[in-house]
Amino acid sequence: MLVIYLTRIYVSIDAEGLPGIFHPSQLTVEGKLFTELREVMAEVVKAVAGELKRYGYSEIWVADSHGFMGNLPYLEVPEDTYLVRGSLRPTSMVYGIDGGFEAAMFLGYHSSAATPRSLAEHTYSGLAFYEVRVNGVKASEFYINALVAGYYGVPVVLVAGDDKLRDDVLERAPWTVYVVFKESVSRFSAVMKPMNVVLRELREGVAEAVRRIREGVARPLKLDGTLVMEFHMRKSEYADAAEDIPGAVRVGAYTIKYVAKDPVEGYRVMKLLATLSSAVDYTYRV
Repeated sequence: MLVIYLTRIYVSIDAEGLPGIFHPSQLTVEGKLFTELREVMAEVVKAVAGELKRYGYSEIWVADSHGFMGNLPYLEVPEDTYLVRGSLRPTSMVYGIDGGFEAAMFLGYHSSAATPRSLAEHTYSGLAFYEVRVNGVKASEFYINALVAGYYGVPVVLVAGDDKLRDDVLERAPWTVYVVFKESVSRFSAVMKPMNVVLRELREGVAEAVRRIREGVARPLKLDGTLVMEFHMRKSEYADAAEDIPGAVRVGAYTIKYVAKDPVEGYRVMKLLATLSSAVDYTYRV
């Protein structure tokens, strides 16, 4: 049987799970250590792109998926690598994944909101959500983004981030290669591996992920039946505003439930709730 491989890989890169990152001053444009984030992100992308090219992938898409989504320096992007940057994208961290990719890789990812002793834990918006659940299960950004990828038939074959996310990934998608960038100690503390070790293990992880793709081990992550999302808002006024969204049902002072027809619709509602919460916070700030 003739097997035809696509030559395109999708990469979504976040920040909190990257090596060396531990403090808010690295995570915002205004932060004193923001330059360090940009440098680390560039090194990680170069390592992954270089390894993928060794295996014949001629086109790589990298979605800058943190904050205002303009962290990765454009002039540091490797050859034949397309950069998706800027915010307010319809499916945000995985925008464009419906364009026909053999697989996806998530880099710099972190654990879900309400995970103890995990560096910068949150789900999509730390301001808006105390916790997000999908069909009753506490959901990380990995899980939600992987469901969107799976909806378009794209398997997630590699995830790299802090150690607190590993069990979540391997439980939901056991075919996925997990690379540990650092070990979380607390919300703003972690044990960092040397960068040369990080990059070596990352390249090895990419090689193993490619092997799993070509042996047919990896598969898209999908849910059967109804998709019920529960958003536990951090403030009751966020829920006050959110219950005006068509289809949103308020089930408590802080909780909004939404039954989505598919992961993409659920994702867009989550994004809308995050944006709405920011607007409420700004409007009533004295």
